[in-house]
Amino acid sequence: MMSNSYSRDELEAAFTTWRTTVSRAASGEGHWRDFVDLFTEDAQYLEQMVGVLKGREAIWAWAEPTLAGFPGSAMSFPPYWHVVDEENGVIVAKLNNLMRDPGDGSQMGSDNISILTYAGEGRFSSEEDVYDPSAFGELIGSWGKRAMELGTLNAAEQEWFENTMPHAVPRIGSV
Repeated sequence: MMSNSYSRDELEAAFTTWRTTVSRAASGEGHWRDFVDLFTEDAQYLEQMVGVLKGREAIWAWAEPTLAGFPGSAMSFPPYWHVVDEENGVIVAKLNNLMRDPGDGSQMGSDNISILTYAGEGRFSSEEDVYDPSAFGELIGSWGKRAMELGTLNAAEQEWFENTMPHAVPRIGSV
């Protein structure tokens, strides 16, 4: 077993910073670089659809186009709960990958678990995101189809769906 010298207060403060940094970046009030800077230079990030990203710059190379670009830019990540493992310096959080309102007031999201390993001084040495990629894909498709029906996508978002998920694009004359 690992052992560390981090107090519960330090772990809670690091998680609060992580959570608020993610919220600011997702809202457009912050920057995803701020999120990436919460990791050590040699951090590892396990993202299920991408694999293991090794090092802060590899995390940045994934985060910037994925989270700042569409459809990541249409999401927020509100937490349901988190637990702190003081002995191992690990924080586990359940989050909702929540899409913005498609235009009818509905909320559409898909859950994930994030496992953060703390490295001290406000930084993390690893993050692992655990979710069902097929449920995530279904969420994006369903949300996009609804937003298209309501006419709430901008031209770039519409084009993304036409190029990336053509099966989600409603066709003229379709029911």
